[in-house]
Amino acid sequence: MDEKPDANDTGRPRRRRRSRQETEADLLNAARRLLQRDGVLAGVNLREIATEAGVNHGQIYQYFGSRQALLRASVADLVDRQAADKEPQFWDLPFAERRAAMFRHRLAEPEVVRLEALLALDGDEGVNALPRFARTRRSLERDQREGALPPDADAVAAHVMAASALVGYVIFREAYARDTGIPLDELDERAEHAYARMIAGLTGGTPTGAPDDE
Repeated sequence: MDEKPDANDTGRPRRRRRSRQETEADLLNAARRLLQRDGVLAGVNLREIATEAGVNHGQIYQYFGSRQALLRASVADLVDRQAADKEPQFWDLPFAERRAAMFRHRLAEPEVVRLEALLALDGDEGVNALPRFARTRRSLERDQREGALPPDADAVAAHVMAASALVGYVIFREAYARDTGIPLDELDERAEHAYARMIAGLTGGTPTGAPDDE
């Protein structure tokens, strides 16, 4: 009689052995779920992540080496997936339109912003706050050549300040809504118009996406 390789000595079916790639993906997904549930500043318990992913606690160190490395991998995974889905269309837009598109993109995908903030607050020197900056720099140089930014503008500083204003809003938007008493959807809309005015101040142009009566 043939042996049944999918059964153990107790007669119960053996659990299929996961590949390293599958285990890493399970750990990344578990980390993101717990961060969404508990908040990025609640701390990350590696044993809880392992339990959530259904893996041995030691495999986190085996595959990632540290808590920071696991979180950094989560950020990199999210950024890569977002870039594949959405970001490429941003690069060819003029500065103001690019920032408006990034505002909507970051608002729709706040998880990456929160993970990046967690890593930065935890002192992780490997955190990459400006991913693909070489490509961004080329876009900024084009902006100045084509007049989307003034020729005498500090394009890099403009990008950094625009990015930091957006990141700050995404992180604190729910607290801002509570403190101001403004419904979150309404605050998001008003913040987007205010952000467009800020960007217009950097470019010397008309706010992108401003209401008709402005």
